[in-house]
Amino acid sequence: MEFPQPAQPEPLGERRSPDWTYVLEDAALPEGHMKAVYPLGVNILIARVGGNIYAVSGKCAHMACPLFTGRLAGFTVICPCHDWGFDIRTGRFLDAPELGLTVYQTKLDAGKLFVNVTA
Repeated sequence: MEFPQPAQPEPLGERRSPDWTYVLEDAALPEGHMKAVYPLGVNILIARVGGNIYAVSGKCAHMACPLFTGRLAGFTVICPCHDWGFDIRTGRFLDAPELGLTVYQTKLDAGKLFVNVTA
């Protein structure tokens, strides 16, 4: 099973790529926490687990509840509305893997977190 690549430092020349949108200072996302961000108006949930940054759709696939108001348990984000759990590495719903969230690429560059919403 392949997982999306977590945030990794990129060469400075790639910082200006039109595909990458700045979302947050690295220091603003502590280990084991998640935040809602809206690059280019897209609702995305970012989380730091095991030192890696993950990004998935910010609303539940079931009833579009805002996931940032839920809770993070390891690699699982749990929806606040009906306790649906999603793996933040793959976006898959734990009880039915055919359902899931969109997963976005992330990168860390010069203390800033970026998300690719066009990939």
